[in-house]
Amino acid sequence: MALLSFTALLYALLALVVYCISSSYLDRRRLERFAKTHGATFPKYVPTKLPFGVDAVWRMLCAVRNGVDILDDVMGPSYVSNGATFSRPGFFGPTEIYTIDPANMKAVLANNFKDFDLGERRIKQFKPLLGNNIFTADGAFWEHSRALFRPQFSRDHINDLHKTEAAVQALFRALPLVGRAENGAVTVDIMPMLFRFTLDTSTGFLFGESVESQTAVATGTSSTTSAATAMAADQTGGDMTFAEAFHEAQVWITNRIRLRGLYWLAPSGTGKKATDYIRSYTDHYVRMALGGSEKPRVAEKEDKGYSLLDTLVEQTRDEGELRDQILGLLLAGRDTTATLLSWTLLLLARHPAVFERLRAEVVRDFGEYDSPIDNIDFGALKASKYLQHVLRESLRVYTVVPLNQRVAARDTVLPRGGGPEGDRPVVVRAGQTVNFSPYLMHRREDIWEAAEEFRPERWEGVRLDWNYIPFSGGPRTCLGQQFALTEAAYLIVRLLQRFDGMEWLGPEGKPRKDLHLTMAPKDGVKVRLRGIEEFCDAICLLCMTIWVVLITIGIVGLIIREIIKCLRDDGPKDRDEQANGPHGNIAATTALVTRSNSRGTNRSNERPPAYNA
Repeated sequence: MALLSFTALLYALLALVVYCISSSYLDRRRLERFAKTHGATFPKYVPTKLPFGVDAVWRMLCAVRNGVDILDDVMGPSYVSNGATFSRPGFFGPTEIYTIDPANMKAVLANNFKDFDLGERRIKQFKPLLGNNIFTADGAFWEHSRALFRPQFSRDHINDLHKTEAAVQALFRALPLVGRAENGAVTVDIMPMLFRFTLDTSTGFLFGESVESQTAVATGTSSTTSAATAMAADQTGGDMTFAEAFHEAQVWITNRIRLRGLYWLAPSGTGKKATDYIRSYTDHYVRMALGGSEKPRVAEKEDKGYSLLDTLVEQTRDEGELRDQILGLLLAGRDTTATLLSWTLLLLARHPAVFERLRAEVVRDFGEYDSPIDNIDFGALKASKYLQHVLRESLRVYTVVPLNQRVAARDTVLPRGGGPEGDRPVVVRAGQTVNFSPYLMHRREDIWEAAEEFRPERWEGVRLDWNYIPFSGGPRTCLGQQFALTEAAYLIVRLLQRFDGMEWLGPEGKPRKDLHLTMAPKDGVKVRLRGIEEFCDAICLLCMTIWVVLITIGIVGLIIREIIKCLRDDGPKDRDEQANGPHGNIAATTALVTRSNSRGTNRSNERPPAYNA
């Protein structure tokens, strides 16, 4: 019986092997016919040393652990060796295509848009944090989400910069407190402050009120714990700030992405708790917007201004959809703008000539810091040419989202990458992943002259095309692109109005990259800002004012205490006088008048010393 079972199992395994081989052969023949019909061929195949692409993924994980630059030192050399488009085994899956060809990116993102989806794997990788939203959806739900958000990023909403200015002022107030102020300058790692700045502006735009992370972190300032924070901490047991939870959740999601098809093996650590914290935090505002039990708290606020969430509630009442959509926008709004600002300020600090030229243009177009801010709007910022050149060049040199991918929904072709010269179309099998890197494309020497160098002047008279896609392209191009650029430009203008110099204090040489969902400087942005005297004076004035107020309160308190003491001491005498009756009062009054007249007579016989002289 055991022998029979073993024989049956052996036949079953043999049948499975035959099925896989024959299925693969038939699929290959079908794909060859499709390729011939479209004049395409297969891309160059680069085998891995171990089956199922294990060694490639292992090499990537080791590079991350050892601090190796996986973009410049791992992926970049692969393209140099194998060309702009090639394929290699996927991680326990079918072969995947890799490309940094602008024509292929245009096909994937625009021309053949309907032939590609995000893919089920990406949706599952992001789901614990983002759920089902515009960034993790395909098809009808993505179209619905896109239509839902498009009106919210109109020019009128982008041009409302009051909350941005409030966040700028919070950053300026925190600078001498978080950093080290001395000799008319402040030394600070400004990158964490930039992430708090964009978190405050994003939550203000989405929720109608900021989480005020800048104020909460700055030494010497205070921030009350919001109801959202208290509720999130109570439900998850998480002792963390919203910003800390957001970072931990992103680290977990990034690890899931790196493991590709085996994303579920990524250890959650604190990531799961952080994710639950963020979702619970967002639920608070969703319920307020829906008019739940927490609605009375909204009425207490006189005017919280525009809230995208309140607007979305008019379109849908689904609590889960509202939470997921808001979280997707929060992720995009906070990280992309903060990393853009971080790289831009790093580059300005390392290129003093660019800083000086940009500051001169800022002062010319917008005036000094004490000038009216009403003229700093969307149109004026967009018309400031050199400012726009600096932002574009920053996004080219350090692309915020350096890696991306799509999955073929059906058999299709890419325009280039096949044949000996790599100039023939290549065939893409349904279900095959196409990986592309805007960052590496932006650094191709055959496309960009001196591609490694930061040269804002290169954008003079240049029109944007598919050689440059920092915000993706096609129907899925970033809806918040202008929002991010306007917010970044606004802060840079206010910063350069306030400070006349910025000195780089970080490590020399090539900046290291911290690659998660976005790419930020790994060592921060350590700078010395000149022009801080007014801030130091303001802090001193604030301290003196607080001191004077406290002294005044103390003096008033002492006076009130003495008055109360006197009233208590006079109480028994009044009662004695009342007990003596009206005659006693008359006698006392007569005696008092007599003594007063006597003293008055004596004084009249004296002269002041001045007159005696």
